[in-house]
Amino acid sequence: MANFFTLSEFAQVLAAAPDADAQALAGAQQRDRQLTKPPGALGRLEDLAIWYASWRGSDRPSLDAPQIVIFAGNHGVCAQGVSAFPPEVTAQMVANFEHGGAAINQLAKAFGAKMDVHALDLDRPTADFTQEPAMTEVDCVAALQTGWDAVDASADLLVTGEMGIGNTTSAAALGAALFGGAGSDWVGRGTGVDDAGLAIKARVVDAGLALHSSRAPLEVLRCLGGRELAAMVGAIAAARAHRIPVILDGFICTAAASVLEKTHAGALDHCVAGHLSAEGAHRKMLDGLGKEPLLSLGLRLGEGSGGAAAIGVLKAAVACHSGMATFAEAGVSDG
Repeated sequence: MANFFTLSEFAQVLAAAPDADAQALAGAQQRDRQLTKPPGALGRLEDLAIWYASWRGSDRPSLDAPQIVIFAGNHGVCAQGVSAFPPEVTAQMVANFEHGGAAINQLAKAFGAKMDVHALDLDRPTADFTQEPAMTEVDCVAALQTGWDAVDASADLLVTGEMGIGNTTSAAALGAALFGGAGSDWVGRGTGVDDAGLAIKARVVDAGLALHSSRAPLEVLRCLGGRELAAMVGAIAAARAHRIPVILDGFICTAAASVLEKTHAGALDHCVAGHLSAEGAHRKMLDGLGKEPLLSLGLRLGEGSGGAAAIGVLKAAVACHSGMATFAEAGVSDG
């Protein structure tokens, strides 16, 4: 378990993270060529299985212990009227998660995933980033550490999700700061704001960018993000340290993950994009990261729901790769 006390120390931990296992990668590629199917016949499932194998250090891996972690936080920027729902809903939804009543609970059960929920200081929202940085360095580092510590080292797959009224505004601000553009390029309807609410969100993002421009990516997270976004950053980084593959969820999760890639190129090599969100700027963000989503189902719920749904795709890929017979085993001529 890594401990860090400053954003600079976290960046150093990130830079020291391991890469994929080259021997397992080569072995998985060789196995794929020997399986009882025409080359490439399973399409992207083959690439996914080989990628997964390289991070698990086995040319014939299994996927038996996925973990879903949901982080919740409240945002001071809600005072600007950026959400259709009040901040109290965050705590109410955390209770729903804990009682098993949310969509993500059902998806976790469907795919055999362990699910954990971490609420981060819900009674102490971040500051309004149009007025001051959303978090102090101490608060941001504490959230990163919470995310890091939430990852079960025995898991063989991680999905991170979030709950936080106002966090699509923070995610849009991160997108604009990390990839460029104005608020109107990145904001979406989130929880269902109308056109007037959308205009407010764009103005709020622009105000945040004006106040916190030209900062390093981790400083962007501190100034424009939220505790639940920082916790996702920490969790995704911890998964890399443990060589646990990650399925990214939607717009908010991808915004958080982008902080890692912008801090250290290649930091998301252990991640795949689970789905394409209905939040419009998600595609732009994925394109900026070079990630092609596994699913496109029009989801915009958050909670890790799209990432969780994609567990089934990855399980299918691994099952075929590791369970199929080779031509020699099956006594089938390979031509």
